[in-house]
Amino acid sequence: KRIKMLGSKGDRESPPPSPGSTSASGGRNMSKFPKYGWKVKLNHKFPEKRNQYLKPRLRQFITLLPLGIRYVFHWLYKYFTKKLPVIDQFRPTICKQIYGVPCGGMGSGAIGRGFAGEFCRWSMNPGMYERKNVPADQFLLTVHSEAGECVFQSVLGGRGEPVKGAPSSWKWCVDPEDTLYCGLFPRAWTVYSIPQIGLRVICRQISPFLPGDYDSSCLPAAVFVYTIENNSDANLQVSITFTFKNGTGGKWDQEGGFSTQPFQTDNHCGVTINGSFRDLPLNYSIGTAKQDSNIASWCSSFDPKGTGSEVWDTLKNSGVLDSEEAGSDPTEQGEEVGVAVSNRTLVASKHTNSMEFALAWDNPRVKFRDETVVHTRRYARQFGNQGDAGTRLISHSLDSWPQWEDKIEAWQQPVLSDNQLPDWFKSAIFNELYFLTDGGGVWVEANTLGDEKLEAGDPRLVYGRWGYLEAHEYRMYNTYDVHFYASWALMDLFPGLEFSMQMDFLDTVEREDLEPWRELTTGKLFPRKAKNYLPHDLGDPEEEPWLKMNGYSIHCCNNWRDLNLKMVIQTWRDIKLLRNDESEFLLSRGLPVCRILMETAQKWDEDGDGMIENSGTADTTYDTWVMKGPSAYIGNLYIAAINAMAEMEAMAGNMDQEKDWREKMTRAQKVYIDKLWEGTFFYFDTTERGKNVILADQLAGHWFSKMAHSKTEIVDEAKVKQTLETVFENNVLKFRDGQLGAVNGMLVNGQIDRISVQSEEMWTGIVYGLAGLMIAEGLIEQGFKTAEGVYRTVYESIGLGYATPEALYEYTNYRAVGYMRPLSVWSIIMAWRMHKENNKGDKVKISS
Repeated sequence: KRIKMLGSKGDRESPPPSPGSTSASGGRNMSKFPKYGWKVKLNHKFPEKRNQYLKPRLRQFITLLPLGIRYVFHWLYKYFTKKLPVIDQFRPTICKQIYGVPCGGMGSGAIGRGFAGEFCRWSMNPGMYERKNVPADQFLLTVHSEAGECVFQSVLGGRGEPVKGAPSSWKWCVDPEDTLYCGLFPRAWTVYSIPQIGLRVICRQISPFLPGDYDSSCLPAAVFVYTIENNSDANLQVSITFTFKNGTGGKWDQEGGFSTQPFQTDNHCGVTINGSFRDLPLNYSIGTAKQDSNIASWCSSFDPKGTGSEVWDTLKNSGVLDSEEAGSDPTEQGEEVGVAVSNRTLVASKHTNSMEFALAWDNPRVKFRDETVVHTRRYARQFGNQGDAGTRLISHSLDSWPQWEDKIEAWQQPVLSDNQLPDWFKSAIFNELYFLTDGGGVWVEANTLGDEKLEAGDPRLVYGRWGYLEAHEYRMYNTYDVHFYASWALMDLFPGLEFSMQMDFLDTVEREDLEPWRELTTGKLFPRKAKNYLPHDLGDPEEEPWLKMNGYSIHCCNNWRDLNLKMVIQTWRDIKLLRNDESEFLLSRGLPVCRILMETAQKWDEDGDGMIENSGTADTTYDTWVMKGPSAYIGNLYIAAINAMAEMEAMAGNMDQEKDWREKMTRAQKVYIDKLWEGTFFYFDTTERGKNVILADQLAGHWFSKMAHSKTEIVDEAKVKQTLETVFENNVLKFRDGQLGAVNGMLVNGQIDRISVQSEEMWTGIVYGLAGLMIAEGLIEQGFKTAEGVYRTVYESIGLGYATPEALYEYTNYRAVGYMRPLSVWSIIMAWRMHKENNKGDKVKISS
C-alpha cells in the first residue's frame, strides 16, 4: 500500500513547513525541517543552461586582441613549466548544476556536496579546487522486518539510477520524485520517502559555521543527523551506513600509502583513513554515536572500485557490519581503500528514532605550491598539529552538534521570523554565505612568516591569519578591490578576521617587491609591488601568499585608483564598528598608513582642482571598462576617503588635520557636482561618451559611509535618492524586464552599454551592494526587487547556487564561478536592521 507522504508524486516541491509532522512523530517537527530555504527534488532540472564560452563583440575583440595575444604566450609558458595561470581563460569552469550546502567550517578545507547527495567539490589543497564526484562516498539505507527479512535496501541520494564508478553491487532504489532537498546554510536537509514500506528518512547536515565563535567555526568537520519516521503498521529494523574512501577522486587517490584504523571511545566509534599530501598528514575520519537502543558497527576496509559487496551484502544479510578491530595495511600504487560506519535501530510502528554520523578531515599543517612556509591551521590550537586528531574531531563533533545548532538557530531566527522580509530573501541571505566556508579559504596561525614579529595585541596573534580566494577559478587571495564589497559579511559575523586581514594589508603598504612583472595588457615590465600603494591581492597559492603579493598580472595594479581609497574607507569603517580596544589599536596602526595612501592618491589630481582623475587605462575593479578624467566611481570613493581621513584624525584628537581634510572634501565635492552631476545621475566620466552612461555602482563610497553611520554627507540625500531611482528605472527595469538585477552600464537612450565586456555584465556582488544602499536610503521595494533578480536567476533558473558567479550576461553566458563579491548580500540585512531601527513601529510590505 502506497502511503502518502511529503515529496511523493504529485506533491509540490515546496512542502508544508514541518515535514516531520506525521503520525510517527506525533505532529512534531523532529528533523527541524525549515519553512524557508532553497528547495528542489533530487532529480530537479533547471530551466536554463549557461556557459563561459563568451564571444566578445567585434569592437570588444579589437580592444582585447593585444592582451589576448600576450595571454596566449603567457598561458603556454605556464603550461610548459607545469604551473597554472591565476586565471585560466582557455579552461574556464563550466559549472555543473548540482551543488548544495558544503560541509565544514572556515579555512580548513571544505567538501562541497551536491543536492542529490554527492560529495563532489574539494578544496583540501589550499586555494585549489577539484570538482569530482566520488561515487563511493555515500549513505546507504537497509531495512529489515522484525523477523529479519530485508525489505528494502538502497543508496540514499542520486537521481534514481546507478552512478558511474560506484561499487557495482550497490543499488539506487529511492524514487527521486519522493525526495526533497532544502539548503539553508550552514545546514541542509534531504527528505527520502519510501512509500512502499511506509518509511521516511530525513538527513540533516550541520556544519560549525557559528558567527562570533572562532574556535568552533574553524573546525574541519560536519555532522549528519538522521530522523527516521516509521508510518507503517510494522516495527522495522533500520540501518544507515556512511561510506567514504581515500582522496578526492583524482590521481592522488591511487598513489598508495593509505591505511585505515578503526577507533572506539565510550560513546563513539568509527574509522580513520590515514594519508598525506605534500608530505604532511591529511586524514579522513567517519564515525557514529553509540546509543543504548542502537547497534553501531564498522567496516575497516573495502575496495571502492570493486563490487562493494563486503558492505552491501553484509548489511543485507544481518543489518550490521563486521567490525574488524584491525585496520588495513597501506595501499599499493594503483589501489584505493574505502571504509564504512553503520548504525542500526529498531523503529516501532508509528514512532520516530534518530542517529548521528560525523565526517572530519585532519590536515593541520599545509604548504602552498612554493613550499617555502609550513602553515599551521587555526583549529590545531585545540586539536594539535600532528595529524592524529581524527578520533577527537569526530567525538567533539558528535558531542557538540546540539550546541552548534542552538547557536545557528539563535543567529538565524531574527531574520527567519521577520514577516516583513520576503521568503526568497530568507534563503538568499544565508545561502550566499557558503563562500566563507567554500571559497578556498585558509585560516592559519600568524607566526609562520619567517622573521615577522607581531606586537602584543595584534589581532593576528589572537584570531589567526585569514585568506580567501577572489573566485574558485580566479586564484588570488584577499583580492582587495573585491573584498571591499564582500567585507560586510566578515565585519558583522567574524569581525576579528576582518581586523586581522586589515592588519595584513596595512603591513604591505610600505613594502616593495622589485621583481619585474610583465603587464599582459601592454607587455611592459613594472615592479611587482610598488611602495606606498596597496597591493591588488596577497598572492597566488601557486606561489607563497603573504610573502609574494600581487599574483595578478593582466594589468599593472600599482597605479589603480580604487585600491588606496578603499583601504582608507574600510579602515575607517572597521574602526567605527570594532569593539573599543580593537578600534583604538586599529586607529593607532592604521591612521599613519592611511596618510601615506592618501598622499599617494592626491598625486592623481593632475590639474590641481581638488578631484583626482582616472588615467584612461585599466585602473579600477572595472579592469576592462576604462574611465578617463573625473569619474562617478572614483570621485565618490575619493570624497568618502577624504571624509574617512577627517573622522579618523578627529578620533585621534588631531583637529588641525581634520580641518585640512574637511577643506579638501569641500573642494572635491564642488568639482564632483560641477563636472559630473547630470541632474538625475552622475556621469560615468567626463568624456562625451561617458556622459551618456549610467553606472550602477556610482555611489560605492556613499554606500560605505551610510552603512557605517558617518555624520557627514558624501553626497546630499536628494541627489543620492535621485541617482538610485535613475539606476533602478534604467539599469534594473530596462535590463531583462527587471528580472536580472542591474546591468553595470546602461545608456541614457535605454540601451545596454556594450563598449566592453564588463559594461554589459551584471555583477552579482555589485547588485547586492546596490540593493543594500537602496534599502539604507529607504527605497525598500526597489532594493529587494533589485536583489531578487540575482537570487532567482542564480538559484532557480541557471542552477549555479552555492557557486554564484561574478557576472551574468543578458543571455547565455556567465563568468567566474564561486566568486567572493556576492558576500555583499550581507549588507542588505545590515541595511534592513538600520532601517528598522530608524523607523520603529513602521511596517513595510515587500513583494515576494
